[in-house]
Amino acid sequence: MSIRVGIIGVGVMGADHARKINGSISGAEVSAVADFDAGRAASVAAELREATVAADGKELIARDDVDAVIVASHDSTHAELVLAALAANKPVLCEKPLAPTAAECREIISAQGDRNLITVGFMRRFDPAYNELKRAATVERIGETLVAHCVSRNVSAGPGDSAATITNSAIHELDIMPWLLGSPITEASWHAGRTSKHSGIRQDPQIMLLRTESDVLMTVELFVNARYGYDTRCEIVGEDGVASFAVPAHVIVDNELKRSIEYPLDWVPRYAEAYRLELQEWIDSIDEGRPSSLADADAGLRAGLVADALVVSMNEGGRTVAVEY
Repeated sequence: MSIRVGIIGVGVMGADHARKINGSISGAEVSAVADFDAGRAASVAAELREATVAADGKELIARDDVDAVIVASHDSTHAELVLAALAANKPVLCEKPLAPTAAECREIISAQGDRNLITVGFMRRFDPAYNELKRAATVERIGETLVAHCVSRNVSAGPGDSAATITNSAIHELDIMPWLLGSPITEASWHAGRTSKHSGIRQDPQIMLLRTESDVLMTVELFVNARYGYDTRCEIVGEDGVASFAVPAHVIVDNELKRSIEYPLDWVPRYAEAYRLELQEWIDSIDEGRPSSLADADAGLRAGLVADALVVSMNEGGRTVAVEY
C-alpha cells in the first residue's frame, strides 16, 4: 500500500516534491495539497490527477487520507504546522528551516518527545557532489583541514530582510558544513560592505565567519541577487591539498571563438538528485518503521542556534558571538 502524502505549500519547492513523489518515488503518492493560493493548489492537484485540495494546512493534516506530511509553506508557518502534525501523530518532513528561531525549534522538539516523527529538508546531505567532497576531504588525501570557503548565489530573491537571508538561505551551510567537517560551529560573526542595487531593504551580499569546535575557520558568502545564475561553491583547504567542487555544469560549449557553460536559474535542477534521494529515503523509512537518515529535529535546532548567533552579530556591529548549544 502506498503512503499517502499531503503537501502544504505548492510553490516551486512543494510542487517539485509533488511531481517527484508521483513520478520518481516508489511506495508513495500525493493524496492532498494545500496552499494559501487556492488557484495554485487546484492547478497542482489537477496535474497530479489523484490529489485533492484541502482548505488549509491544518485541515490537510487532519485528513484520514493523509499518512505523512510535507511542510513547504512560508518559513513563518513551519512551527505551527509541524506541531499540528505532531498532535496528529503523523510523520512530517519540514523544509528548512525547522522554524525561524531556535526557541521555536526547542518547542517542537519538546512536543515530539521520544517519538521519531520529524525530519528536516537539509537535502545537501544527499547531494552526490557534497558526498564526494566529504570522501575527498580526508586527512589521508589533503591533510588536516585548516579553512573552508562556501559561496551560495541566487539569480534573484523575493522580498525579505537581511535576517531572512540567514534563516532561509545560509541555513543550508549552517547544517552541511558541520556535517561535512565533522565538527559543530562554536562561533559566528556577520559582515557586510556595499549592497547590491537589486537588493531592496536586504543587505546583499553578506559575509559570515564561522569557527568550528575543531578550530577550522570558515567563510560563507551569501549573494541572493547575483543575477548571473544559481551557483553553489565549496572548497576545503587542508595542510597538503585542496578539495572543491568543479564547475557547475556537465557540458561545455565551444563556439564563436569562445567557451561557455550554463548556470541553472534556481536550485531545483542543481539539487534534483539530492531531493529525489532524500524523498525516497523518507518514504522508505516510514514504510519500514525505522528512523531515517535525513536530518532530524535536533539538526534543525543546531542550525537554528547558529542562525540566531548570526542575527545577534548582524544587529551588534558584527561582533563574534558564541553559539550556545
